[in-house]
Order: sequence, then C-alpha cells, then structure tokens
Amino acid sequence: MKRLEGKIAIISGAARGMGEATARLFVAEGAKVVIGDILEAEGQALAAELGDAAVFHKLDVQLESDWQAVVALAQSQFGKLDILVNNAAVVHFAAADQMVRADAERVLSINVLGVMMGVKHAVPALKASGKGAIINISSVDGLRGCNGLTAYTASKWAVRGITKSYAYEFGPYNIRSISIHPGGVDTVMGNPMGQSLEDLNRSYTRVPLQRIGQPEEVARATLFAASDEASYINGAEIAVDGGWTAGLFEPALPNGPVQ
Repeated sequence: MKRLEGKIAIISGAARGMGEATARLFVAEGAKVVIGDILEAEGQALAAELGDAAVFHKLDVQLESDWQAVVALAQSQFGKLDILVNNAAVVHFAAADQMVRADAERVLSINVLGVMMGVKHAVPALKASGKGAIINISSVDGLRGCNGLTAYTASKWAVRGITKSYAYEFGPYNIRSISIHPGGVDTVMGNPMGQSLEDLNRSYTRVPLQRIGQPEEVARATLFAASDEASYINGAEIAVDGGWTAGLFEPALPNGPVQ
C-alpha cells in the first residue's frame, strides 16, 4: 500500500521547488493534492501533469479569503482534508541596522502569518477527518542565527515555535504538528543565480555532507512526517540540512573540512 493512500493534502508554495517536489511525491504515494501558489501558470501546469490526483488554486498565503477557498476546494473536490503543508515563504537579505520596516513586515506576513492563517482555516477540516498532520517548513535558520537574515531568521524561529504550540492545541484532536528545517536546497530561492551543481557544492564546505540539498530530499522528510509512519511524532523538528546545524568544522582538528 502507498504511504499516503486515501489522504488529501494542501501544499502552499507548491508550483515549484520544494513544494513541487512534495506535491509530486505525495501523488506518487497515493495522495490527492491541492496545489496552492501565486504562480498560476506553473501551478496549473503541474496540476495538469499530475492529472486527477491534483488541482490548482491561486493562493496568496497572506489572504484569509484565499485560504478559505483552498480548504473549501479540497473538501468539495476530494471530500476531506488530512494534511496541510505550509511551504510558501520568502527570504530577504539586509543588515540588521539597515532593515526597512516594510521589508521585514512582508517577510513576517508571508512566512509567519501565512502559516497561522493556513492553520486557522484548515484545522476545522482536519478535525472533521478525525486525525491529521500539519507540516510547517521552517529552515536551518529556525535553529540558529545568521548575519544578514534577521527578518527571515525571526520568521523561521516563529514557525518552529508556533508548531510546538499547535502540537498542544491540536494534539487532543489527533492532529500532529511537525516543523521541517531544510538547509541549503537547490531551488530558485536557494540558487537564485542559477549556478551549476558543481559550483554550488564548492560553497558548501561548512556542511558535513559537502553539498547542497535537493528538493526531493526535503520532500521525502515531509512525506514521512505526514504519513502514519510518524503517528507518534508531534511537536518535533526535523533538520534536513546535511548536518549543517550539528556543529561546526574545526580546520585544525582531525577530519576537518575537505580541502
């Protein structure tokens, strides 16, 4: 039996990157998926490729009306909702002492309030199904700090924290909440300059596996978290980062970074 047989999922930011990889894997594992994204052409093309197991709906995660429409579509098209994957996010680079308020507000609105509004409107449908899973895509920067990324880091720590609160709020309804923490991933966000994989990997010497991650590797962790195989995992965080947050390399010690 496929790991998500009979499950219905909503995935935000699913038109490309990690969200697209997750939608593809979920369908391959038996789920039916609502693809939500502001990228309408890409989202519609993906839904058409996946066939009857997928449907696209425009989703700006900042808009409650969009979330209401997406949840309603899942229920009308597929009959219920079992899984919510909050994947949509933006990144912003700026020195902390040069931060523009509007830029910080945009990051927090999409990355944090977008998750909160998604959960708000999906939970009644998850409760109606009798059990469910909320998978929130955070980041390695929800496990540590990083210069030049204060707004993004704040948003991803918030996602990590509210996931733990959701575990308590919705656990009694048999709805599990888990945060996934990707490291560098070869997507438009993770590789905005379109570098070759070889060139990208040269800059990942700080990562024990010495390479950037692939969207499918994050998708497989999300699949596990959403599946019944993770039935007693709740309020947890899963790092999918090649070991980046495990510590740091000390060049002077044995088995330091590969030169």
